[in-house]
Amino acid sequence: MQSSFTDESERKPGRAALIVGAGQGIGLEFVRQFLQGDRADCLFATYRNPESELLSITDSRLRCLPLDITEEAQIATIIDKIKTDTAALHSVINCVGLLHDGAMQPEKSLRHLNSEQLMRYFQVNSIGAVLLAKHLQPLFKHGDRAILATISAKVGSIGDNQLGGWYGYRASKAALNMFMRTTAIEYRRTCPRAIVVTLHPGTTDTQLSQPFQRSVPPEKLFSCDRTVRQLLAVLDQLQESDSGEFFSWDGSKLPW
Repeated sequence: MQSSFTDESERKPGRAALIVGAGQGIGLEFVRQFLQGDRADCLFATYRNPESELLSITDSRLRCLPLDITEEAQIATIIDKIKTDTAALHSVINCVGLLHDGAMQPEKSLRHLNSEQLMRYFQVNSIGAVLLAKHLQPLFKHGDRAILATISAKVGSIGDNQLGGWYGYRASKAALNMFMRTTAIEYRRTCPRAIVVTLHPGTTDTQLSQPFQRSVPPEKLFSCDRTVRQLLAVLDQLQESDSGEFFSWDGSKLPW
C-alpha cells in the first residue's frame, strides 16, 4: 500500500518531487533512483497502467497517482492533491512520451501522414507537458532551487535533422522544446529559482525504442539505470542561467 501524506500534522516540510510518467522505463527508474539516493522527502509519481510495477514499490515517501496527461482536468486534480500535502515542489521530471503503439508507427514519408495520428503525437508529447507546467506554476513559487525537466529527443532538433521521416514525433518534440523554452521565460518572472529544461536521454532500452534498436551500436544503447544516472548528473550541474535550454545526456547543449 502507498502512503498518504494528507494528515496536516504529518505534512513534510522538506524536499518534494514529482515524476510524471513513472509507470515504466525511464520514469520508473527515476522513482527508484530518487528513493535510493534520498533525493526527496516525499515523492509523487504518476502512472496510467494500474498493473504498473510502480505500484509494487513500498516506501513511506512514495505516493502514486493515476494520470492521463492528455486530460487537463486530471492534471488539475493531481496537482490539487499534491497541494494538500506540500506547498512546494523542488524537482519535477516529466517522462511521458509516445513514438508508437499498437495502432500507430512513426511515419517514414508524407504518404503515411494522417491528421489523427499527428494530433495524438502532439497531445501526448507537447500539449500535455505545457498544461502540466501551467498547473505546476504555484508549486514553484518558493525561494529554493527547483527543477522542471521534460524528456525530449534529439530528433526534435530542427537544426540537427538530416534524415527526415518520423514527421509527427519530430514535430511534436520540436513543439515541446518551444513550449518549455517559453515556459522558462515566464517562470523567470514568476518562479525565479526554477530551472526549466528539456533533455535528450540517448537511446534507452525501453518499449519506446525496442522496434528500432537493431541499427543502434551496443555502446550507444543505454540501460534505464545508466540513462537516469546520466540525466541526474546533468540536472545536478544546472545553473539558473541554463533555464530554457535543451541538453543531451552528456551535458552538452543541443541545437534547436
